[in-house]
Amino acid sequence: MDTRKNLILILASVGTFVEALDIAIINLTIPSIQQQFQIGAETVQWLQTLYVLFFGGFLIIGGKLSDQIGRKKMFLLGALIFMLTSLGAGVSQNFEILSIFRALQGLGAALVMPSALSIVTNTFREEQERNRAIGIFSSFAAIGSGSGLSVGGIISTYLSWHWVFLINVPILLITLVLSYYYLPSDEKSETAKKTDVVSGILMVMGLLSLTYGTHELVHIKEQPYLITGSLVLALLLIVMVYYRLRSVTEPLVDLKLFKHRSLVVSNAAFFMLGAFFIGFLFLISLMLQKDMGYSAAAAGLMLVPFSIISALTAKFILPHVSKRLISSQMGVLGWLFMLIGGLLLLISVYTGHPLTLVLLGAACISGVGMTFCFTALSVMGIQDVEPSNYGLASSLSSTSYFLGAGIGLSFMTLMGQIFPSEFSVGSLNLMILTGYALLALGMLSYFILKSLKVKRAEVAVS
Repeated sequence: MDTRKNLILILASVGTFVEALDIAIINLTIPSIQQQFQIGAETVQWLQTLYVLFFGGFLIIGGKLSDQIGRKKMFLLGALIFMLTSLGAGVSQNFEILSIFRALQGLGAALVMPSALSIVTNTFREEQERNRAIGIFSSFAAIGSGSGLSVGGIISTYLSWHWVFLINVPILLITLVLSYYYLPSDEKSETAKKTDVVSGILMVMGLLSLTYGTHELVHIKEQPYLITGSLVLALLLIVMVYYRLRSVTEPLVDLKLFKHRSLVVSNAAFFMLGAFFIGFLFLISLMLQKDMGYSAAAAGLMLVPFSIISALTAKFILPHVSKRLISSQMGVLGWLFMLIGGLLLLISVYTGHPLTLVLLGAACISGVGMTFCFTALSVMGIQDVEPSNYGLASSLSSTSYFLGAGIGLSFMTLMGQIFPSEFSVGSLNLMILTGYALLALGMLSYFILKSLKVKRAEVAVS
């Protein structure tokens, strides 16, 4: 690869690194944010919920606008929004303003991610070169997610939670200047189709309304009309989205894609994966700091080895397993690790939080299980889809993941409010986490059994 291409790859990868970093980095700063604003865990979780809902809700729109307006323009716009909202979040002096900037960060990330990937795939056109470039691009996202907890812990301990957001500003400013000069100019597209932005906005509004109604359900006696109205509005908006997708000429998502059972099951499992993994990040930070008494820096450093385990698993174990198992079977293997990890964390609550048990559970989840699950479900989501729809199918997977994260986290918080615990992370929280794993395992196992029956029927007929 020549120097210019390398620079383009680095610039696109930095964009995705920052948005992946910001999903994880906030978790270990949660106790200090709670302390400053005097709020509980059920309130502070909105910082994560808003980010992932806006990210997931606008991701498909971001991809379509990238094709319609131009990938470079969308990358620059998304990075600019992300930089300005990071600055706004970093200097926020009240929780409401911080929450607004956090939501808009998710919007910026939704514009950056698909345009960055599009820049990479269009810059590297030869197959082997492209595969290597996408591998590097994906590793930046993995490193961002993996290092987020440790970086967040160190910053929170030695600086303040404000710097978790402000650290993005100089990185993105340099990225923006270099991207303006070095990213390839957008080609004029004669085939770009109109983007159904209205459906996307209605979907995000509906999901926010649903999340709010779910989150506040515990207060329905005090505010019956507001909470019931929120849930009814959510239902109406989601129904409107469905009818728009069926009736408009160029829908945001072609509903015919859902004829593929593999795509439906993989998206449902991705939804559970978002609910499980983002919930895990939220809970492990509270458990290590609030229940076990470690500083944010110490908690972050304890979780660093799992990023290394994840990278080693992806490099040395995953290729061998993928040769022996089909994607759905590998998904079951990954979810078994997630389930074991969740059960170990649950046992730790009843046995006085032994550090070995807690870290072993975290290793099963973020070190091994996540690597297998994410890879297996990504492959499964596109295995029966026509090549021309690979991009949309991949966007649907990411959307399902982030929407699962937002809604799953709110449901877990609601249950925590209804059934409070003496610990910051109660046994019910972890039971819900294992419940997500069991649901995903059930769906994947049913899919495998159904596929076997279909194959046997085909063999019998032939």
